[in-house]
Amino acid sequence: MKKIIAVLSFIALAVSLGAQNVEQPKREFRGAWIHIVGNTQMRTMTQDQIREMFIQTLDSLEQAGCNAVIFQVRPQADAFYESELEPWTRFLTGVQGQAPEPYWDPLEFIIKESHDRGMELHAWCNPYRVTSNDKEELAPDHLFYSNPDIFKRYGTQLYFDPGEPASREHTVSVIADIVRRYDVDAIHFDDYFYPYPVKYEEFHDDASFVKYAKEQGFEYWQKGDWRRNNVAILMKELNDTIKSIKPWVRFGISPFGIHRNLSETPDSSGSATNGLSNYEALFADVPDWGLKGYIDYIVPQLYWRIGFNAACYEVLINWWNDGNFTDHLYIGQNISVLDTQLERKMELVRELPNVAGNVWWPGWSIKRNVHNIHDSLSTVYQSRPALIPAYTRLDDRAPQKVKTLNRKSTTVQWTVEPTEDPMQQPVFYAVYLFPKGVMVDTSKGEYLVKITNKKSYDFGKDFKKYKGYKVAVTAIDRCWNESESFSLTL
Repeated sequence: MKKIIAVLSFIALAVSLGAQNVEQPKREFRGAWIHIVGNTQMRTMTQDQIREMFIQTLDSLEQAGCNAVIFQVRPQADAFYESELEPWTRFLTGVQGQAPEPYWDPLEFIIKESHDRGMELHAWCNPYRVTSNDKEELAPDHLFYSNPDIFKRYGTQLYFDPGEPASREHTVSVIADIVRRYDVDAIHFDDYFYPYPVKYEEFHDDASFVKYAKEQGFEYWQKGDWRRNNVAILMKELNDTIKSIKPWVRFGISPFGIHRNLSETPDSSGSATNGLSNYEALFADVPDWGLKGYIDYIVPQLYWRIGFNAACYEVLINWWNDGNFTDHLYIGQNISVLDTQLERKMELVRELPNVAGNVWWPGWSIKRNVHNIHDSLSTVYQSRPALIPAYTRLDDRAPQKVKTLNRKSTTVQWTVEPTEDPMQQPVFYAVYLFPKGVMVDTSKGEYLVKITNKKSYDFGKDFKKYKGYKVAVTAIDRCWNESESFSLTL
């Protein structure tokens, strides 16, 4: 039986990979979430083993055509990096507050390795969660012990109280510290704002509601609105702070896939779904943040199948597309349910005018080739590199073109004119290859062969077969504006 299933799986893959040549856009966000929460593996690994695990994972993502890594660096008010504000995460060493020995900085390593592969690094943080269960021990110097009043226990977990200004102040300080000290391309939050509801238990924030709601303009029957306002204040403060430090660093949110159900909206603005919603249960009004410019991109987690009654993927992707809440809408894809629906879901992503890419969950599954996802991406859907859609609301000016371009043996090399303007500084370069008789036109993504942070590209042993081809190079700035090209004949 196992042999029959294996053969059928192989045939299905072959049919999929041998189907019509799938059109791929020149610009498309192709991210992958890499989580560490709950990880018990790293605590038993050496530094070299952990580094090798990350290298192999990033190699796999690069082969699969990804151009962004969304890496979890603050899962529980802790740090997967060196921090003076919060303790080292338990998911690295097994003990919260224990530094790695010998010392190294995993975030610094991940950033460099991602950039060296032509991929962005988005630092994924959780704003409010402190523990995942009541068995986890906090480090002795954790903020909980010096300021316990801004924390609340709910179910078996510990959270910041979003209604306490000190909670927001601490979170903003943590994010500002990351942005200031690390070359991250974005800050990313997922769907955990106010906690997911625990049956028969209300989140215990009466004290902060009584303390602050009235002076903030909310009456006793407006607790839900007050909670949503608390989160909105944090979002605005975070974005303002990020942009004041590095105006090119984006701020993105990946909310639970249902914003509001149709039955919850008197104006019929909700989606034709019947499930938990961000607005009512998590007190997060993500579309409003997008419309107000608090965030730069939205990645709704559409983890369900097409046809699922309570939350149909096709219904939801159309709802988010039609809303057009930000310039940049990407779709959170659950690899575990893509066994038979990948083709249709990719069609929807690329057909809908306001959808500009995907983020794959979990990114670890790409390396493991779950449901043949690595094969499908690397061979069909993401077989060619793609530039990330430009963030023109932050910066719409293209950088200067490369200054010189020449060939040395099998390698092309280029130089750039130095600039003191960080917004115009080239951080990546796009390399295009045009066959004989084809005019140089870098608007055509089918000729894009490489995105690199190096100022050279080696054709290696394949160089001879490209004799007479034209190679063109463009510069890409921090917001993915692309310069004019510089070309030469090989």
